[in-house]
Amino acid sequence: MSTVSTFAPAPPPASSRRWELDALRGLMLVLMTSTHLPTWFAVPAGQPFGFVSAAEGFVFLSAYMAGLVYTQRAVRDGIPAMRRAFLRRALVIYACQAACLLFLFTVIAALGIKFHQPAANNLMSFYLHAPLTGLWTGLLMIYNPPLLDILPVYIVFMLASPWILSHVLLRGWKGVMWTSLAVWAAAQFGLSRVLYDGLVAMTGLPVPFRETGSFETFAWQLLWVLGLCLGAYHARVPRDRRIVFPSWLVKAALGMAILFFVWRHLTGLEPFAQGDPLNLWFDKWHVGPLRLLDFLALVVLLLHYGDWLTRRLPRVRLLETLGAASLPVFCAHLVIVLVALAVVGESHPGRPPWFDPLMFGLSVAAMYAVARLVRMFGSGPGPGQVRRAAGRGAAAGPALGVGTRPG
Repeated sequence: MSTVSTFAPAPPPASSRRWELDALRGLMLVLMTSTHLPTWFAVPAGQPFGFVSAAEGFVFLSAYMAGLVYTQRAVRDGIPAMRRAFLRRALVIYACQAACLLFLFTVIAALGIKFHQPAANNLMSFYLHAPLTGLWTGLLMIYNPPLLDILPVYIVFMLASPWILSHVLLRGWKGVMWTSLAVWAAAQFGLSRVLYDGLVAMTGLPVPFRETGSFETFAWQLLWVLGLCLGAYHARVPRDRRIVFPSWLVKAALGMAILFFVWRHLTGLEPFAQGDPLNLWFDKWHVGPLRLLDFLALVVLLLHYGDWLTRRLPRVRLLETLGAASLPVFCAHLVIVLVALAVVGESHPGRPPWFDPLMFGLSVAAMYAVARLVRMFGSGPGPGQVRRAAGRGAAAGPALGVGTRPG
């Protein structure tokens, strides 16, 4: 008997709600906007929870939702249907990436030249130097300008996910996790550069390595695989049968999270002096070992205290609305940030003190308007669809819980 049928999900509760997942994704979107907008508080507001950024949380949550929803598709309609659903979603994300890329190469290029803003022109320096090469390599996701380099990673992960998830459903997750961990470790020692140099030697690829994107795909795949496997696990295993974290692990995670939180707010975004090789242990783009440890500690705490937090924290409808339309809102945030960089440029002391907070507030309001429009016209999965799909795989409680609760 296959694992798919063995772990058929339990019936959903009568009032299953997954608003907390939308709120978390909405929070990640707001944090990313505060980091990317050219404001005086972009750096102080970055990485508020420790040496972990909103990008890690957004990728992990996206993978979790993919594992949760597409596992249900595999159980209900079979693995081939699940693979087709992944492909359709990947094509939608690629369309968004292509549209953002063309917006950068046309509207933002014109605005950057008109207003003479180096911040905007630097984003597409390779394209301005070689427009035709920049265009076709950008559409092939080889050339990935800053800010537009996360969706290509997302697309690659979505294309790989049906094969990963098929293996997890039929043969278990251990082999997948060990392979993912080995690839992450290899990425810490320059796996991407080795493969890039080999590709250049064979094809004469004209795109410099630094223009292929900041995110080290072979390192970030570990966060995706972790989220994907956790979502698949929660979709198949009723809440009362899930693994319970031992108290010593929760206490250790809490201690590490507090340590990294205090450390980050004492030293800034980098734990050591600029240029110190020890910063590589916390490197964002390679998901350095201690950065990964900080992230995993936060995940353990969120899973352990998720039920308790969901019952006690107030619901923020704005965040829920943003998170329910995460892909359109993410693209809207990119458009807003690109226009801001092209028109007003980087933050500087000459600006009125009210300008940057007002720009941030208007940006969030515009993102909210996009989310409301998506909800009104039904473009993409709405929050109800997310709640229904997630609800099928949980016996009770919030989606991120693992059957533990404080006290």
